[in-house]
Amino acid sequence: MTAPVFVVEEVPKGPQFVLDGPEGRHAVSVKRLNPGEAVVLTDGRGGWADCVVEAAEGKDRLVVTVSEVSEEPAPPVRITVVQALPKGDRGELAVETMTETGVDAIVPWQASRCITQWRGDRGAKSLAKWRSTAREAGKQSRRVRFPEVAEALSTKQVAQLLAEADLAMVLHEDRDTASAALATAELPASGSIVVVVGPEGGVSPEELAVFAEAGALPYRLGRSVLRTSTAGTAAVAVLLARTGRWS
Repeated sequence: MTAPVFVVEEVPKGPQFVLDGPEGRHAVSVKRLNPGEAVVLTDGRGGWADCVVEAAEGKDRLVVTVSEVSEEPAPPVRITVVQALPKGDRGELAVETMTETGVDAIVPWQASRCITQWRGDRGAKSLAKWRSTAREAGKQSRRVRFPEVAEALSTKQVAQLLAEADLAMVLHEDRDTASAALATAELPASGSIVVVVGPEGGVSPEELAVFAEAGALPYRLGRSVLRTSTAGTAAVAVLLARTGRWS
């Protein structure tokens, strides 16, 4: 079994480090780690330290010895998913599974057909939930480079993001609209891929036109129609396998 991951502000250089606060409490009181067990401390930005537990003190202090410090390089192909806002807790589900799969960035999108609206305090709380979900899913999946979760964007702002990408894609279930399959798309060897996932009601014709003007093409995943909360995860899996990051 791989070592559990805990998040720190800065990766310790050694020789010893005390993990305290919420992360220390999780390690001592929830995971109940014992001397001799391995742990990984990461800043979530690609840096991490392999450590060995020396002692557990009280309910929230874990003393570790740092054995090795490393840095995970940024991937040659960065994958961003623009996720239309789903209803209820399906947004957190999408963030969780995309993070576990390996997405690099998630951008909430207020599409015209979204029932959910992020405004004021509700928007701030929802964004905080998405970011917390990405952090926890990053830890659970033993990642050391967590996905960035951006502020919610408008359609115009998403179009600007697509225009800057090396490959811009919009998932669409209509085979007449999206004649090309994601599994056969020509992918860049480096740079950025941005994939737009529409809401349950689909991407509107007006939005498709705006995205097409920005250089984005429609692609289909397969014969079945996936929900908005699962389509992004499926797309990320296809792209990670085809870019070699799963090899």
